[in-house]
Amino acid sequence: MGERLLDKTAIVTGAGQTPGLTIGNGRATAVLFAREGAKVMLVDRNLESAEETLKMIQDEGGECFVFEGDVTSEADCKSMAEKCQDQYGQIDILQNNVGIGFRDAGITKLKEEDWNTIFDVNLKSMFLTCKHVIPYMRERNTGAVINISSVAAIASTGMVAYKTSKAGVMALTQNVAMGSAKYGIRANCILPGLMNTPMAIEGYSKSLSQSREKTIRDRDARVPLNHKMGTAWDVAYASLFLASDEARFITGVNLPVDGGQSIRIG
Repeated sequence: MGERLLDKTAIVTGAGQTPGLTIGNGRATAVLFAREGAKVMLVDRNLESAEETLKMIQDEGGECFVFEGDVTSEADCKSMAEKCQDQYGQIDILQNNVGIGFRDAGITKLKEEDWNTIFDVNLKSMFLTCKHVIPYMRERNTGAVINISSVAAIASTGMVAYKTSKAGVMALTQNVAMGSAKYGIRANCILPGLMNTPMAIEGYSKSLSQSREKTIRDRDARVPLNHKMGTAWDVAYASLFLASDEARFITGVNLPVDGGQSIRIG
C-alpha cells in the first residue's frame, strides 16, 4: 500500500462500471485511491456494481463504503456529501467520473430528450456534487476536485450533446477553481482520449453492431502514441496525481490523457 493519499478521504462518483472485460475509470480510480491510503466513498446508482468495487478494495486491505445514489438528483448529492462527512469527518477529494454518450447524434438528428439526459448526467451532476461537497471542503480550507471531461470537448466529433456537455465540464471546473481558490481548494479537469474501457468498447460495439475486436482495432489505429488506446488506469493515475499534495500548486488545468490525440492536426 502507498501513502500518497494517506489520511485523506475521497468521494468517487461512478465507482461501479458498465459490465465488460476490462476495468472502468471510476472503479480503477477508487481502487488506486484506496491503495494510496485514502478512505473512499463509492457512489453509484448501481449498488451491485459498486459493491464489486468495494470487495476489490477490501480484499486489498483498503477502507471504503458504498453509497447508492443518482448524481443527477440534488437530494441524493446532498445526502452523499452529508454521509461522507458523517462517516469520515472530512472530505478531501471529489472525483466526478459519471458520463454517458449513448443515443447522441448530429445536430439535425439528436432528440431533445436525449440532449437533456446527456447534459443531466455529464454536466448537471458535477454541478450538484460540487455544490454540496465544496462547503465541507471550505470549512477546512483544503480540498481537491477532479472532473472527468473528454478530448471530445476540444476535438472534432459528431456527438453534439456529448461534446458540448464535456466542454461545459471544463468551464465548470475553471469556475470552481477560481471561486474556491481562496479557500485552498483546487479543481482540475482530465480529458481522456480513446480508452479501452467497458463503456467504450462494449457500448460502442453494440451501438455500431460490430465485433468487440474490430472496435478495438479501429480505435487503436486512431491513437498516435504506439497506436494503442489507454486504459482506465491511465485516468486513475492522472487523478491520483491531481488529488495528491504533489499537485498542490496546480488548479484550473485541463489535462489530456490521450496518447497525443488532441495535438493531431490534419
